[in-house]
Amino acid sequence: MSALRDVVEASRRIVFFGGAGVSTESGIPDFRSAGGLYSREAGVAYAPEEILSHSFFVSHTEQFYDYYRTQLLHPDARPNPAHLALAALERAGKLSAVITQNIDGLHAAAGSKRVLELHGSVHRNHCLQCRREFGLDVILRSTGVPRCSFCGGVIKPDVVLYEEALDPAVLEQAVTELAQADTLIVGGTSLVVYPAAGLIGSFTGSQLVLINRDATGYDRMATLTIREPIGSALAEFVDIA
Repeated sequence: MSALRDVVEASRRIVFFGGAGVSTESGIPDFRSAGGLYSREAGVAYAPEEILSHSFFVSHTEQFYDYYRTQLLHPDARPNPAHLALAALERAGKLSAVITQNIDGLHAAAGSKRVLELHGSVHRNHCLQCRREFGLDVILRSTGVPRCSFCGGVIKPDVVLYEEALDPAVLEQAVTELAQADTLIVGGTSLVVYPAAGLIGSFTGSQLVLINRDATGYDRMATLTIREPIGSALAEFVDIA
């Protein structure tokens, strides 16, 4: 932890790249661990990866939403020390951006201003017909397939499903931030989900810090590797001046 503090103090421009492990301490399950979302029995006849695909959304919209509401929405979750520490580092002028694979919106809830959500957010939804935008509350209050109150069209979450491409504008911003950073802190991700994980190659700075419970394919490239829960690793920065 003292080594991490030294890295942070010496850095001028830090970028944080995070995955599902950042939010597990807020009670949101990850995807691929033993107790993760993909290992759960949800009482459905389809694999989670199939349900969370564009084609399934189109062909089985009501079943998609049954799963989506019960498994991916966590409206009572609150930011944990990792989210709060990153927001504090941004306020202190150390952190230039958070690049996240998460869709829960907890970085913004913690106060981070520069958040690049690679896979979108559950808090943004739009009508497929008239393109009007809706908040999460519309999905939570609805049953079955949520429909637009203006035109009756189907509402879709602004989250990137399997078979869908990442937003090129967000990708471009992420590449720019990574290229300008002198320090990259990667946390709570196994770095196996592409194309998001491939963004790490855009970083050319001097300090690569990996904070993850398990080993990753990038460990040999890291200048510092920490095998601690990310909230614990970053907790001392929550109140940084």
